[in-house]
Amino acid sequence: MRDCLIFFIAYVVLVVSFYFIAGDSLQRVINITDMVDAKTTSGEITTERTVKQDFIMRNDTLEYLVVKGATYDRENNDTLLITILDQQGTALATSELDTKGLENGDDWTISLSNPIFGVKGQTLTLVVRSERGTPGNAVTFVYGDSYAASRFEVGAQIPENELLRVDDVPLDGTLCLSVVSSTKLAFGQYYWYGAATVGVLLLIYLIVIVVNTKRGKETGIVRLVSFFERYSFLIKQLVSRDFKNKYKRSALGVLWSFLNPLLTMLVLYLVFSTLFQSNIRNYPVYLLSGLVCWNFFSEASSMCLMSITGNAALLTKVYVPMFIYPLSRAISSLINFLLALVPLFAVLIITKVSLTAEFFLLPFGIVCLFLFSLGIGLILASSMVFFRDTQFLWGVIAMLWMYLTPIFYLESIIPRQWMLLYKMNPMYHIISFFRIILIENVSPEPKAYLLCLLAAIIPLTVGIIIFKKTKDKFILYI
Repeated sequence: MRDCLIFFIAYVVLVVSFYFIAGDSLQRVINITDMVDAKTTSGEITTERTVKQDFIMRNDTLEYLVVKGATYDRENNDTLLITILDQQGTALATSELDTKGLENGDDWTISLSNPIFGVKGQTLTLVVRSERGTPGNAVTFVYGDSYAASRFEVGAQIPENELLRVDDVPLDGTLCLSVVSSTKLAFGQYYWYGAATVGVLLLIYLIVIVVNTKRGKETGIVRLVSFFERYSFLIKQLVSRDFKNKYKRSALGVLWSFLNPLLTMLVLYLVFSTLFQSNIRNYPVYLLSGLVCWNFFSEASSMCLMSITGNAALLTKVYVPMFIYPLSRAISSLINFLLALVPLFAVLIITKVSLTAEFFLLPFGIVCLFLFSLGIGLILASSMVFFRDTQFLWGVIAMLWMYLTPIFYLESIIPRQWMLLYKMNPMYHIISFFRIILIENVSPEPKAYLLCLLAAIIPLTVGIIIFKKTKDKFILYI
C-alpha cells in the first residue's frame, strides 16, 4: 500500500515538473530555417538605399528573423528601419535595429513587437531602410547562393523571386537569413486532460494491485519487482565483475571512462572541424554528445552479444534466469555512460553553455537509450548462441550504422529524397533528443518524446520475444 502511494505521488510530481520544465515546447513547435553560406556583402545600407528580401513562411506564426551582417569593423551610429510586408504590400509589422554595438560578421536578431499570426504558405517581404546612414557610417548585410553544411557546397537553387534586391535590382544570391517561426500544438491544450486520465487509470491499477496482493495474487508489475528484489545481489555481482574486468590491469583504470570520449572527441574534432564545423553550432558539444550516446550503444550491444556464450560455465552449473546476463552487461555499460557524462558537462561549462532546468529532461533520453540498447543486445545475444559469426557481422553493421548516424556531421548533407529513410534510424532520434536539450537549452517537441519512446519500446519488445522463445535451447548450443 505504501509503495503504491509513493509511486502515485511520484507520478503527480513528475507530471507537474515536466509541464513547467518543458513549458513552451508543449504549446508550439519552433522552426528555424537554414541560413545560406556567406558569400559577399550587399553594400552599405544608407538612407538612399532600400534592401528587400522575400521569404516563404513554412509555419503559422512568424516569431522573429536573424540576419548576418557586417559593420566594416567600425562603430556605426545608425538605426535600421524594418518592415514586414505581406503579398499585397500591407505592413504586418515594423521594428528597429540599432547598429551600435553590433559585431562584424555576427548574426543580428530582428525582433518583432508582436508575432505575426496566420501566415503559413504566404510569401512575406523583409524591407530594410536606414534612418541616418551615410557612406562611412552604415552597416551592410551578407548574402550568398549556397549552403555549406560540409566543405562541399550545396547549391541553394534560389528562385528568381527570392533573390536579394537592393533598390529593386536583384543580386546573385539571397540574404543570409534565418526565419524563426512556430506552429501551435494541440498537445499543450490537452496536456492536463491527458495527464489526469492517465493518473486515474494508474490509480485504479494500483488499487487492483493492492487488492490482489491482499488476496495472495500477484500482478505482472508485482512479479517484476519481486524478480529484481530476488536477484538484485546477483545482478550487482555480475555488474561489478564486468566493470572490474574492463579495467583489469589498466594503469588508469576507471579514468578511461572519462578520457576515452574526450580523446576520441579531440581526434575527430581535429579531423572533421574543417569539414563539418562551418554551420554546426557549438561543434565540441555537438560531437561529444553524439559520441557519448553512440559509444554507450556500441558497448552495451557488443557486451550483450557475448553475455550468454561468455557465461556458459555459469549457465551449465547454476540456474538463474538467463535474462539477467544481458541485463547486467547493459547496466555495466550504463555506468560507463554515466561516467562519460562528466567530461560532457565539463565541455558544456567550458563552451559557456547555460545549464538550464531543461537538463532535468535528460533522464528520459537516457532511459530510452538504455532500453533500445538492451533490446538490440537481447537480439544479438540470442543470435550469437546459434550463429557464432554474429560477432563479426555485428562489427561491420555497427560501423556502417555509425556513419549513417549524424555524430560528426549535419543531417542537412543528406539528400532530401533519402531523409525519410534516414530518419528511420532510432539513434538519430535519441541523439537529436540529447542535442536539443544540451545545445539549444529547450525541451524537444512532444513528437520527439514519442519517437524516442517508440525507438526504445519496439526493439526491446522484439528482443524480449526473440530471447524468450529461444532461451530454452541455449543450453544445447553453448
